[in-house]
Amino acid sequence: MPLTMNKDVFITCAVTGSGGSQDRSPHVPRSPAQIADSAIAAAKAGAAVVHCHVRDPETGAPSRRLDLYREVTQRIREAEVDVILNLTAGMGGDIVFGSTEQPLPPVAGTDMIGAAERVQHIKECLPEICTLDCGTMNFAEADYVMTNTPGMLTAMGRMMTELGVKPEIEAFDTGHLWYAKQLVKDGVLDGPALVQLCMGVPWGAPDDLNTFMAMVNNVPDDWTFSAFGLGRHQMAYVAASVLAGGNVRVGLEDNLWLDKGVLAENWQLVERAGTIIENMGARVIGPAQVREQLGLTKRAAA
Repeated sequence: MPLTMNKDVFITCAVTGSGGSQDRSPHVPRSPAQIADSAIAAAKAGAAVVHCHVRDPETGAPSRRLDLYREVTQRIREAEVDVILNLTAGMGGDIVFGSTEQPLPPVAGTDMIGAAERVQHIKECLPEICTLDCGTMNFAEADYVMTNTPGMLTAMGRMMTELGVKPEIEAFDTGHLWYAKQLVKDGVLDGPALVQLCMGVPWGAPDDLNTFMAMVNNVPDDWTFSAFGLGRHQMAYVAASVLAGGNVRVGLEDNLWLDKGVLAENWQLVERAGTIIENMGARVIGPAQVREQLGLTKRAAA
């Protein structure tokens, strides 16, 4: 199919994530103040959207604490720079199985909670966007499964829709897009939807261009999509996504490096992505234009 380049591109910065990267770089933010400051710096560098997880301020371990989400939300909303807040709703669906001979019961690292609890921080903070990981998959480690069953996704999706928070469907493979279209068809999610194509996450869609275009070709024409690639391919996917008609995501959740041997800060990754976009002849758009495009309503600080 012919490519239709996107000429008006928004950048999402994935600020910190929930992976074990907190001890691999001093720039990975841990506390709510650090996460908010990093998000604000990314917004000043050109990010229209900041995608935020929270971490234990002492250990850096991933967390679901409501007070941490509240503080991050408040700090970002009180900042002098405008930005769209996107909170994760991906936590609470982790199963770590036992040995191959005795997989049950699940072992340490398992974190399984109900749909209402997974969405509780969304209900309290009311971000403009929250993520919905649209499928179950083997996820990197040998015995860890990221679980998002159809029943769970339907329940969470309905709650998000009723709250007036726009889900960002995170698709790690083509089957996830297939089910996302079913959620819209069933009226669980409003269309046109917003999708993040997640490339190179073991063991989802590999980060080769043939697979990427298969993912792009499975996104309905009236939906808005963005994409990212992990690690050293992050900036390559900035160019690839724009060329394929999409938007872009960068940030320390997906990649720690600016150059070989040079650890990045979030604002630097956003700045570099903006340079690539503009050098391709496109322009970086801000949060006001993204709100208009996606039908979002700006939330004020409490």
